[in-house]
Amino acid sequence: MPIRLPIEKNVQGRMPHPLVSIIPVLVLMGMMVLIISLFGSDALGGGTQIALLMASSVCILISMAVYRVKWKLFEQGIVDTVSSSVVSLCILLIIGMMSSTWMVSGVVPTLIYYGVQILSPTYYLACTCIICAVVSVMTGSSWTTVATIGVALIGIGNALGVPAYWSAGAIISGAYFGDKISPLSDTTVLAAGVAEVNLFTHIRYMLQTTVPSMCVTLLIFGVAGFFFTPEGDVLVKEYTEHLDATYHISLWTLLVPVITAVMIAKKVPSLITLFASSLLAGVCALILQTDILIAIADEPSLSSFVQCVKGVLMTFFTSTNVDTGSEVVNELVATSGMAGMLNTIWLILCAMCFGGTMVASGMLQSITQVIMRLIRGTVSLVSSTVCSGFLSNILTCDQYISIILTISMFKKAYQEKGYEGRLLSRTTEDSTTVTSVLIPWNTCGMTQSTVLGVPTLDYLPFCFFNYISPLMSILVSSIKVKPNIHEATNNSHQ
Repeated sequence: MPIRLPIEKNVQGRMPHPLVSIIPVLVLMGMMVLIISLFGSDALGGGTQIALLMASSVCILISMAVYRVKWKLFEQGIVDTVSSSVVSLCILLIIGMMSSTWMVSGVVPTLIYYGVQILSPTYYLACTCIICAVVSVMTGSSWTTVATIGVALIGIGNALGVPAYWSAGAIISGAYFGDKISPLSDTTVLAAGVAEVNLFTHIRYMLQTTVPSMCVTLLIFGVAGFFFTPEGDVLVKEYTEHLDATYHISLWTLLVPVITAVMIAKKVPSLITLFASSLLAGVCALILQTDILIAIADEPSLSSFVQCVKGVLMTFFTSTNVDTGSEVVNELVATSGMAGMLNTIWLILCAMCFGGTMVASGMLQSITQVIMRLIRGTVSLVSSTVCSGFLSNILTCDQYISIILTISMFKKAYQEKGYEGRLLSRTTEDSTTVTSVLIPWNTCGMTQSTVLGVPTLDYLPFCFFNYISPLMSILVSSIKVKPNIHEATNNSHQ
């Protein structure tokens, strides 16, 4: 990952004062409060992007006027951060394509049709969390998990009468459990690599905080399930009847997720896997859902086959609406294709600009140094790392950059105080990987919100695993972790 981060100072060698460095952050927060109050749930349609660009402008203006930072440094910082997210942007587009074709082809409707008849509201949340955790461990990707099984599970939750924000919380909690400990996860590999820790040593050490966090999460979801009464029975009947009447519900459609799972097990690159899965779903739609494709194309002058082909292509790139005879089910099966991801991509680009300017100016480093000065012992060191990781997610808007920044800034402190590198790598993952999805303008928060159709601030309170993990990291470190005094003495003499 070619990210060049000026960790110590800007090109002029002057570190901005912390009180100055916080100004762009305050501007962003003030703008966000204003925009959310004005636009509400439509804030991500343009208002948030403007807030990020305004905050970036303030950062650049202060740095150039007061600290004489050259424009070229900001330009390079933006280029570096944006270039690091190009693959993620491509994956986003393909996810939009895949989620639409899985819906129109009947894959998701089939999963929902059978799922609502098997699950009950009482244990739905706990089961959803477990299912997503297992899939995410196998795939190593929270994004893939949410975009595939997550979409189906949130539909099942709707049919069972479980609020979407509860479902999203369970889906995300499970997905990020796997993303955090899977040896196939890019964040897991990145954290271990930057901290110079053996990958499986890193994973085994993370189990001490990750497993207890998941146990507490499952307990909460298990108890919460008893408060959902079977009022969704009417909805279940409505969903099954209208899905069965509209789609060709067939277990053959499940060949698509099975083949997708095989490609993931064979470690086929994510872009190839998601694109191939989309094409397979498109073929499935041509075979099983011809009536739906003809309705989507809505071009009677063309032959049936040509209309079907046009319908598949439209499913790939634009929004589709299927009339099932039920308004509730219509909302469920509506898709947006690749075009539905454009607002998210626009937001990510603006977020990357803000992150790039904060890093290039040295303001992010200045803020984190204040946190570094508060370090006194194990708990304060781990707490400072957790706070810095979360702060990096807010300011850089990308979990990968946050992991690199956090480890780079704390590596020397951990060595000097005699702590093993695995403590740093674990704490970083406990604070960056899982909290990225809780921030509306972070790439993860934007992606999962778009895919699940639930605003980030709506599902945030119910992602129990994602904010229990950082707290568990601090708790476990206070009980188990002790510095290696001999190693600390050696480091201080070097």
